[in-house]
Amino acid sequence: MQEGKRPGSFYALAAVFGAFVLFLYGPMFTIFVLSFQGPEGGLTFPMRGVSFHWFAKLWEGMGVVDIAAAFRRSVALGIVVMLCTVLLSLGAGLAFRKKFKGSGLLFYTSVASLIMPSIVVSLGIGLQFRLIDTLLKSGLETIGLGSWLESYGTAMGLYTSALGAHLTWTLPFGLLIMLAVFNRFNPAYEEAADDLGATPWQSFRHVVLPLIAPSLVGVGMFGFTLSWDEIARTSQAIGDVNTLPLELQGLTSTVTTPAIYALGTVTTVVSFAVMGGTLLLIRLLKRQPVRA
Repeated sequence: MQEGKRPGSFYALAAVFGAFVLFLYGPMFTIFVLSFQGPEGGLTFPMRGVSFHWFAKLWEGMGVVDIAAAFRRSVALGIVVMLCTVLLSLGAGLAFRKKFKGSGLLFYTSVASLIMPSIVVSLGIGLQFRLIDTLLKSGLETIGLGSWLESYGTAMGLYTSALGAHLTWTLPFGLLIMLAVFNRFNPAYEEAADDLGATPWQSFRHVVLPLIAPSLVGVGMFGFTLSWDEIARTSQAIGDVNTLPLELQGLTSTVTTPAIYALGTVTTVVSFAVMGGTLLLIRLLKRQPVRA
């Protein structure tokens, strides 16, 4: 073999990688391009003009579907899921640093939802909240407070059943990340803080937290992005409102204009913006000196 000549396996693997990139990003770029068609554009190539017409139509609204409200609901739910995921994952990671009885069972229980079909999790949560509704209504009628049921709809909602459904998806990822972080964490930093007279809270606040802050930002990014585009776990557990992904799924069978592509472009841009902001924040956090 001549020096500098690439083996045949290189080109075979390069072809496989190229096909992987094409199938992964090809559909996304196709939607991006088609969303910028002119007013006479359709759902397929060739393009008929180039404009922001369909983004303007999206801003105006799409018939009976309130896209702006669905967008706000998805953002709000994503932020709540992000905060809950960060706080709960951090607490769980700190707890698992010490051996305690039942830690193995708790760990496998926490990550079990990753291997469960998403639609099964959604159906289970929806059924659970329907049972809660039935028991609550029966209880109120039994104690003579049936009049309260006139204004009561269901316990299912954005920040109850939907929040729980999303956390079954985001928390296992957050927990696994924090376990990996603390597995590599050097306890000598905490011991040095203890020797200097720091209290446990001061040690955590000024030593541990700055060191793991970039990882917490990453957990937050996972929490938001996984919640942002979740459909299966939300479908049966959302109640009487829809998130943006559910509205997008419903529109695929009724909207026959590039406006559906414009909506897909907007949702994808939001995801990339969150990831870009996360990477920038992590970079800034790593530049800050650790204060002991």
